[in-house]
Amino acid sequence: MRTLIILAAVFAALALVPLFVVSDVWLNIAIMVLYSALLGQAWNMLGGYGGQFSFGHAAFFGTGAYTVAVLQVQYGINPWVGLFAGGLAAVVVAAIIGYSTFRYGLKGSYFALVTLAFAEVLRILSNSVPITGAGVGLLIPLQVAPSNLQFADKGSYYWLVWAMALAAFLVAWWIGNSRFGAQLMAVRDNEDAARALGVRAYSVKLRAIMLSGFFSGLGGVFYAQYFLYLDPHIAYGASVSIESLLVPIIGGIGTLFGPLLGAIVLHAISEFSRDLIGDIPGISLVLYGTLLVVMVLFLPRGLAGLLIRRKAAPQTPKKTEAEHA
Repeated sequence: MRTLIILAAVFAALALVPLFVVSDVWLNIAIMVLYSALLGQAWNMLGGYGGQFSFGHAAFFGTGAYTVAVLQVQYGINPWVGLFAGGLAAVVVAAIIGYSTFRYGLKGSYFALVTLAFAEVLRILSNSVPITGAGVGLLIPLQVAPSNLQFADKGSYYWLVWAMALAAFLVAWWIGNSRFGAQLMAVRDNEDAARALGVRAYSVKLRAIMLSGFFSGLGGVFYAQYFLYLDPHIAYGASVSIESLLVPIIGGIGTLFGPLLGAIVLHAISEFSRDLIGDIPGISLVLYGTLLVVMVLFLPRGLAGLLIRRKAAPQTPKKTEAEHA
């Protein structure tokens, strides 16, 4: 309950940001931080708590984004309906990937490569079929109205992504404090031992990837409605998958607040580098790759792990006067 109270306090404070920040520039940065935290927490449900490292979370993100965009542009369906449809479509893709991998015992690098392959296959398909706009992409018409999931001010977009992120963090808290979460972490630590204790590893991992896919799909829906444009490179490109895994790696894999901490640090570094070297094409991927190597080599448990280790470090007792004598 202590962790839940801290989580509620943190998100209550975050909810007040639009009331005090009037600059659209800073609001946009705050929006993108929460957006990254949402993607990072979605990945963390599978990779952090479940130990199943995915290199292709863009498969879920892009499916959610394209679902809401296609339903809205091609069929005139309200994006509020597309919001839930996008999440559910991402769950279906996650279930397919989970069945194709976990049923046949794929794990580790094999699982990571399969997820990457699925994302690439979906990118090629979306680049070829007319319904997605093929290589041209889809431009969502600007029709500002809350009923159309489009807002005139960035504060409303902030609260939308805040609600999505809050839902993801509450689910992550539940995973960390539930029987399902205990089973998932047991599979992560030693799958053979978990099976011997009666844990149905396949079922547990399948549910984890579906939860992860749902929130990644919601991230895709938000991106589509916020930027109103989508193409195969954006939806299924490597940058989404890298950002999804990099955020929890920076903040702390398998921790509740790690994705939020990682999102703050990542965007702080990104904004600083943009001011320093400008918007060079591809520089974000170079930055992400460099950060990933640095974190894996020097801080494998992330910033949250560093803070926990410092807190748990034993204090050297001070000598008394009698001991000195």
